[in-house]
Amino acid sequence: MEPILSTLSDKVRPEHTALVVVDVQNDFCADGGFFSDMGYDLSMIQPMVPRLNSFIARAREAKVPVIFVRAIYDAPYVSASWVEKRSRTRSGQKLCLSDTWGAEFYLVSPLPGEVVVTKHRYSAFAGTNLDLVLRSMGIKTLLISGVATNVCVESTARDGYQLDYYIVFMEDCAANTNEQLHETTLQNIGKYFGDISTIDDVQEAWKGLPK
Repeated sequence: MEPILSTLSDKVRPEHTALVVVDVQNDFCADGGFFSDMGYDLSMIQPMVPRLNSFIARAREAKVPVIFVRAIYDAPYVSASWVEKRSRTRSGQKLCLSDTWGAEFYLVSPLPGEVVVTKHRYSAFAGTNLDLVLRSMGIKTLLISGVATNVCVESTARDGYQLDYYIVFMEDCAANTNEQLHETTLQNIGKYFGDISTIDDVQEAWKGLPK
């Protein structure tokens, strides 16, 4: 068995860490997007994104790869069970469709050469090449961020843990439309699937690293 990484500083060393940014897209975050049109509360999501954007910049400075994940829910990719579930929630079908404004990233932007993973289910690992990409990079630890905390972000964190990655869930770089559900996810992830951390915690661990 390989050595166990037991401290945050060991887990988030840049040479084996990636920042995963989940579903920061207009339909989930922007006024006039899907969540907004459904009447969901964006007061937690919209202030989070500038914090995340700042953290993305710090990750790049530390030479930590940033992996952007986007949801695309076009008709060829969805299943009968998906359609049935959404038919019970007033949500219709116009969510994160290809080549629409709603599917575009919201206030974050991959740089040339950064990996963008397109998913068609809640988890960024379900039916994608994310695991292959991460293993090819030698990644051991995932800094998990994005929207929404208790759905796609949590699903990605859970699957990452099941695939033997260390999970560091960034509580101030994830957000939801319901603060109680956000907090419940943090409790669950912290107890069973990984560490709960903050921008300040991780940046402190990166201090003094060679440039």
